[in-house]
Amino acid sequence: MNKERLFLGSCFSLISTSVCFAVIGAIMGALKQQFILSNEEVGYIGGAAIWGFTVSIFVLGPLVDALGMRLLMRFAMLCHLVGPLVMIFANGFWMLFFGALIVSLGNGTVEAVCNPLIATLYPDEKTKKLNQFHVWFPGGIVLGGVTCYLLDQVGITDWRVKVALILLPTIVYGILFTGQKFPATERVQSGITFSGMVSGALLRPLFLILLLCMCITASLELGPGRWVPAVLEAGGIAGILVLAYINGLMAILRFFAGPVVHRISPTGILVCSAILAGIGLYWFSFAENTPMAFASATVFAVGVCYFWPTMLGVVSERVPKSGALGLALMGGMGMLIVGVVTAPQMGRLADGYLHGQLQREQREQTVAVLQRVVDEYPALVANEPETIRAEIMGAVDSAREVLARAATGDLPEGATANALRSTIANPPKADAAEAIVQELKGVLNPSDNYGGRMSFRYVAPFSIVIIIVFGIIYLRDRVTGGYQAVKLEGGGERGE
Repeated sequence: MNKERLFLGSCFSLISTSVCFAVIGAIMGALKQQFILSNEEVGYIGGAAIWGFTVSIFVLGPLVDALGMRLLMRFAMLCHLVGPLVMIFANGFWMLFFGALIVSLGNGTVEAVCNPLIATLYPDEKTKKLNQFHVWFPGGIVLGGVTCYLLDQVGITDWRVKVALILLPTIVYGILFTGQKFPATERVQSGITFSGMVSGALLRPLFLILLLCMCITASLELGPGRWVPAVLEAGGIAGILVLAYINGLMAILRFFAGPVVHRISPTGILVCSAILAGIGLYWFSFAENTPMAFASATVFAVGVCYFWPTMLGVVSERVPKSGALGLALMGGMGMLIVGVVTAPQMGRLADGYLHGQLQREQREQTVAVLQRVVDEYPALVANEPETIRAEIMGAVDSAREVLARAATGDLPEGATANALRSTIANPPKADAAEAIVQELKGVLNPSDNYGGRMSFRYVAPFSIVIIIVFGIIYLRDRVTGGYQAVKLEGGGERGE
């Protein structure tokens, strides 16, 4: 068994997972424009790229020993190949949604296999090696995010090219794992039965508390991370670079996790992380310029960088009988909450605040620019081919409907923002339309940015729960002699 090659293959499989996160975040704005989607709909696409993770990790995580790590990694590779292709050839919301879901199934399988694999390969350095493995989640986001940015800079703006980036690390880890022997998990080597693993997870109060906390730490880290590029870019800030900076800083900090874990216990790390994460995220909600965006991003990144791997390390060290099931439940529940609740609800909050801004602050400008669309677009498309003219006139019809409803009441919620998006996405080719498009963006983008920043503000206070829970556990550890890892020996547990 080649321990180093298995670890390297695991890292590349996590790069595939993280490049997916970077790419989906980078193309959310493009998807809104091309397919005329609301923030909530895009949130569901982004969420599918997360909660599908939960389906595969819940189903396959407990079966790692029965099905075998090699077979499951082949399934992960298949998902990482098929999912991007479905998205690339998508013709609307549902194909985008299912493509993201298929990719996410591969992501969950990677997490289901590689976490217990690494805990087994390095039984005396679990928290350290899990942190170093998880370097490649933010590290892969940096690679994917910067590549997406560079593609934009050289004029390759098609979002499909960005989705294709997921295929590259997938091919690499497929090669690395080919012909390799995988070990049995630590739980199996210690002689603990499947039922013992189940009871070791579901009947331990500490594990259930950690599971609840995982939902919150994942929401603090991944929910806002999903929205950073789209929100900041709507405010004229290079959001993809800010996201790359966040994840680059996280990768560096995780790489040097060893000294941090040595000096501060894992529970103490989680308390400090929650304090900084809450402050950074709340500060993010005021980021209206580039310096403030990078300053708040620094605090946020330092806060969330240790959340995910340290939570897994604590479970593996404090509740080791939970085995692959415990790690699967932790990762799966974290992704489930982010995908089904956090990401879509942040989108819903953003839509609500966006509309509030349009209604309160920019009603006159909104009505005026949509009236220009209705008055001027039809004449500008008279000589266009029928298919192009139909698309543009569809956008004109949506603007006309908003104006009709606004004439007798408030701007219609949802329809107004979508009308602005559709008229931006489908302008006439005539030079005269450019000024209208800029005016449309001048109305939509500031409100879109404000709505997104306010959604950050609503998530930040959840960090208080983590501060309280792990603060209590940390103080209890101090009273009883410090953080104690538990080792498995012959079907039982031994304190250390």
